[in-house]
Amino acid sequence: MSETILLIADFLFASVRMAAPLTFAGIGESVSETSGILNIGVEGMMLAGAFSCFLVSSLTSSLLLGILAGMLAGLLFGLLHAFITITARQNQTISGLAINFLVLGLTSFFFLVLYGQAATLPHVRTLAAIPIPLLSRIPVIGTAFFSHDILTYMLYIAVIVSTVFLRKTEYGVRLTAIGENPRAADTTGINVVRSRYIASMFNGLMCGLAGTYMMVVLFGFYIENITAGRGYIALAAVTLGRRNPAAIFFVSLLIGLTEGLQFTLQSLGVPVPSQVFSMMPYVVAVLVLLFSIGRSYDPSALGIPYDRNERH
Repeated sequence: MSETILLIADFLFASVRMAAPLTFAGIGESVSETSGILNIGVEGMMLAGAFSCFLVSSLTSSLLLGILAGMLAGLLFGLLHAFITITARQNQTISGLAINFLVLGLTSFFFLVLYGQAATLPHVRTLAAIPIPLLSRIPVIGTAFFSHDILTYMLYIAVIVSTVFLRKTEYGVRLTAIGENPRAADTTGINVVRSRYIASMFNGLMCGLAGTYMMVVLFGFYIENITAGRGYIALAAVTLGRRNPAAIFFVSLLIGLTEGLQFTLQSLGVPVPSQVFSMMPYVVAVLVLLFSIGRSYDPSALGIPYDRNERH
């Protein structure tokens, strides 16, 4: 029985780690979408964060500088998206796709230039686990949720704070009003442009943190296109979670369970091709999206450029 409990605990532990980057990115995107800015460039911003974290950490041997660099890289691409879609009022979907392709090309190029001829790739240190006293000793739950690193604990805090921010604070109400009717919000004195810029930059920062998490917690090394579509999965989690950070975490955890299953079955020596496990998160993402068919909870102005000088 004890071996079974240990196996379940390890399975849930791996699931939480796999869900964390999806949730970080999902929180950022939920704030952005609440303001009316759709950014499907989540994948690119995560990739920028992962590469910048890897590059700076490997050059400076400082995890802190690497984490900050990853967050800054994501923030800058969030700012770029904001300029294109808010100031230039261009199509938000096209801008997000362009960021994805741009970052993939840039990171692949610089990775090839810097490390393409190396026999072995440099690694970066990963964050050590810090079990929380007492809580980490709770059977199953303790190992699964309270025996992680500092970034995972920051995720728990981010979920709570962002949920309260969006649902219970005045600024969260204003952001919701902007997403529903920016013109009406503008007439009440709310600075629509500034609020949307801040939301977009926050989205980029959180996506950069998601990519950073993959580097300093999950992998510790970099390969081309290391995010492997996780940004798109995060978008699916946002849709199903209806831009509620707590719901996004649980949806991400559900998707993370499929990846956690991969490591559990591999440790048991189950002869299943690894490709089956690789596609499972994407299959789950598609399945969960099926539940949202026919139901729209999107803000009314999502994806629509706003021009205060335009007459209606």
